[in-house]
Amino acid sequence: MATEQVLVDEISYPSKITAAKSLSLLGHGITDMEIHFIHVKFYSIGVYFEPEVVSHLQQFKGKPAKELEENDEFYDALISAPVEKFIRLVVIKEIKGAQYGVQIESAVRDRLAAEDKYEEEEEEALEKVIEFFQSKYFKKHSVITYHFPADSATAEIVVSLEGKEDSKFVLENGNVVEAIKKWYLGGSRAVSSTTIQSLAATFSQELSK
Repeated sequence: MATEQVLVDEISYPSKITAAKSLSLLGHGITDMEIHFIHVKFYSIGVYFEPEVVSHLQQFKGKPAKELEENDEFYDALISAPVEKFIRLVVIKEIKGAQYGVQIESAVRDRLAAEDKYEEEEEEALEKVIEFFQSKYFKKHSVITYHFPADSATAEIVVSLEGKEDSKFVLENGNVVEAIKKWYLGGSRAVSSTTIQSLAATFSQELSK
């Protein structure tokens, strides 16, 4: 049976995917910016979780979407829930891998430094992530995925470029992994407000059942 597709800014996302388990698309959005009065979209985001993530968020039951959206504790609970998570990015505006790497570097470094967790190990791990992206060129519709297993503090990063074999990198530094999760899922601190709004709307509905 074909999986239902959800359009995120005209880009198709399957409503379910299978990693270690079957995961559901529970939030989506885009990253964008006004540059010289022009609205520029960079990439679309789809966030997948095990459906049972809801059972780890019962303390937020009955809360309206707006309240969840403004509550960083909700997003912290979502990030730390012991379930499998998967983030799928699809490029809208082409970008060099080095530029994307710089975005990750500053976001992760700033977060970890603020929490006093940016040591030599984190710096080395982050350098390897940047190196992984460095030589790549992301044309429109290139795909970057982050897979966060339920039972380990690692992330498998996969890049799919047209006409090339997928390239993979496994990130094993727990603090850097956590900072990347927060970059995409961390409420008011996240890179995409539309994704945060979408997660709040979905979970407000799921938690009212």
